[in-house]
Parts: sequence; C-alpha cells; structure tokens
Amino acid sequence: MNWTVRLAVNGEPRTLALDDPRVTLLDLLRERLHLTGTKKGCDRGQCGACTVLVDGRRINSCLTLAVSLDGAAITTIEGLAQGDRLHPVQEAFIAHDALQCGFCTPGQIMSAVGLINEGQAGDDPERVREAMSGNLCRCSAYVGIVEAVRDAQATLASDKERAA
Repeated sequence: MNWTVRLAVNGEPRTLALDDPRVTLLDLLRERLHLTGTKKGCDRGQCGACTVLVDGRRINSCLTLAVSLDGAAITTIEGLAQGDRLHPVQEAFIAHDALQCGFCTPGQIMSAVGLINEGQAGDDPERVREAMSGNLCRCSAYVGIVEAVRDAQATLASDKERAA
C-alpha cells in the first residue's frame, strides 16, 4: 500500500508516494528530496538539529511523520535565502559569529526564524535563550546565537516598519 503526500517544500509543490507511513519528515527531506541541510542529530527530538518550519511554525522533523503533513508548506534551511541574498537571520549568524562547527547551525537558524515569526523573540536575551533552549550547540556558541537572534529580530522589525 502507498500513501500520497502533497507538500510545498521551499515553495515548490511536491507529490510523493510513500510505501511506509512511518517515514519521518526528516528522512523524507534528507533521503528522498536530498535536502541535507536539515541535520539528523539525536533522532529523538532532544537536540533541535532537525528543526524546520511547517506552515511557518518550528518543529522537530525527526518526530513528525511525513504522512501527517499532507497539504503543508515546509521550509528548510535551503529555502530561506532569496537567490544570492541571505535571510536576515543567516546574515546575523555570520555577523555575530554564531557558529563554530556548523552542525547545529541550520536547526538554530530555522528555530530563530520561527521564533521571530511567532513574535516570541523580543529584545530580552534571557527570553531568547529560553525560547531557543530546544536547540543544542555542542560548541557552546550560545552568546553569538542569542545576539544574532536579537539583531535579526531588530532588523526584521525595522524592515517591517519601513514597508508599512
């Protein structure tokens, strides 16, 4: 038996036939769609390396069954940049040296984008730390990560004001 799943992945409509309903979104992205920016860390929802956006909200893709997302819009790290122009969160991560080994960086960035989209970032570093606590960094780049999130939040808020 096959299950058909229709998704918009990084803005591109996809129809996929799955022969196993237990395929996670993470495995679908990495193994079927070859979008390897999303990382498989713990595979238990504890590290956040697999964070992607589903309909604008951040989720751990290792814990989410692909068949449960029929009709959803998925955004991965590969879908953030607009051509050669990086997303403001990506730019802020570079500017604040918010990465070391880089393994957790895609999940950190996706979580930061979701956090900002949810209106939860604010300007309080402790609030950002708490809201990002589901994303672990083994290299301990947390100071740069928090500063990058705060900077990107301010940039996006300023851009929104200018557009209004």
